[in-house]
Amino acid sequence: MFLEGKRALVTGSTSGIGLAVARALHAEGAEVVLSGFGEPETIAALCKELSARHVPGDLSQREGCEALMAGAGPVDVLVNNAGMQHVAPIEDFPVDKWDMIIALNLTAAFHTSRLAVPHMKLAGWGRIVNVASAHSVTASPFKSAYVSAKHGLAGLTKTLALELATDGVTANCISPGYVWTPLVENQIPDTMKARGMTREEVINDVLLVRQPTKRFVQPEDVGAMAVFLCSAAGDNITGANMNMDGGWTAE
Repeated sequence: MFLEGKRALVTGSTSGIGLAVARALHAEGAEVVLSGFGEPETIAALCKELSARHVPGDLSQREGCEALMAGAGPVDVLVNNAGMQHVAPIEDFPVDKWDMIIALNLTAAFHTSRLAVPHMKLAGWGRIVNVASAHSVTASPFKSAYVSAKHGLAGLTKTLALELATDGVTANCISPGYVWTPLVENQIPDTMKARGMTREEVINDVLLVRQPTKRFVQPEDVGAMAVFLCSAAGDNITGANMNMDGGWTAE
């Protein structure tokens, strides 16, 4: 367990991708700090499962990010995963949704990183893993805020990698395509009804239309990649954007 003695903070880790990453890091011995929304009993059960702490914080606000980092304490592994999505044409895109998406998907990673880096530099070791998206390198219509935020997250990652290159600290993106999470699964019935499609048609012709493998990324795949980037094998991987999109961005 090569992360024994290391503290790992994963944002948005009470479900989905973030929870899978937290579980993978815990399996390698990391002390995990959870952050995210959920029912109190669910969060308590996750804390027990992972021998973890849950630290609240509204990551759409600077003060919330600062409260999270203060509550977490010095972290050796920072996984910025928290995010949200909204879909609308640019002329109809709600300004408050734009502000929220940029704040949560991009600005929060800036705040957590700036507060995590001093300890990492002092320790001479650290890992920053930003969960981006295939939309960090390509675009889709009606997702102006999300695409902008994820492109920005990729740029922030590269900048961190260059600034920290001689400090033993790496910064990388993981950019999955569609990941099979409850959030995605729960969208299928509504899409079936709205488009008059079968479940299989929604999966293949809507969700996976741009993933050549026609297979969802699994949350555990992202967790495994995060663990790899934290390992000694990842010492010289920094500033990279690790595509996990079934060939989406190869086209």
